[in-house]
Amino acid sequence: MKSFWLCFVPLFVAVDAVGILPLFMSLTEGMDFRKFRRIIYQSIITAIAVALVFLVLGSALMNLLGITIADFMVAGGILLFVISLNDVLATEKAQQHTVDPDSLGAVPLGVPLISGPAVLTTSLLLNNQYGFIPTAAALVLNILLAGGVFSSSRIIYRFLGKTGAKTISKITSLLLAAIAVMIIRRGLSSILDIGIVG
Repeated sequence: MKSFWLCFVPLFVAVDAVGILPLFMSLTEGMDFRKFRRIIYQSIITAIAVALVFLVLGSALMNLLGITIADFMVAGGILLFVISLNDVLATEKAQQHTVDPDSLGAVPLGVPLISGPAVLTTSLLLNNQYGFIPTAAALVLNILLAGGVFSSSRIIYRFLGKTGAKTISKITSLLLAAIAVMIIRRGLSSILDIGIVG
């Protein structure tokens, strides 16, 4: 159970459902309720499918390319740090683009907004540290929670307001940056230990 929560918290920060909320609201503004619900289901199914496939095949791909876990931790940590730094400094979570309403749930909501680089990198690192079952369970639950946030988006956004949603997004991005630094530190420590032993 402890492993699950150790996986859940970093993935909760990486998914950042509240941070995505303003963009989700702008993309679905004026849609009828049936189309609104269909987009939410489509985004959840796409995000879960992509994340789980990457979780299963990611390690095998790393082995094929000769990448060690320590290498991936440093590279993944740097990537997470850049993503979080960009989110902290950016004025918007992402720029709004004209998208096809029929594929909106899959792209850009499912991928890359929900299951983006931060989520995929974090899940692969957690899988190596805590195992597949806790990581997969935490991953699926976080994506389902994101779907719940989207379902209640009109109520939540009315309660938080635009400023409140942006503030929470900045805080979660700052937490993600701290997690990224921790991952880089652990990766460098592993590389140095291997170097000393070697």
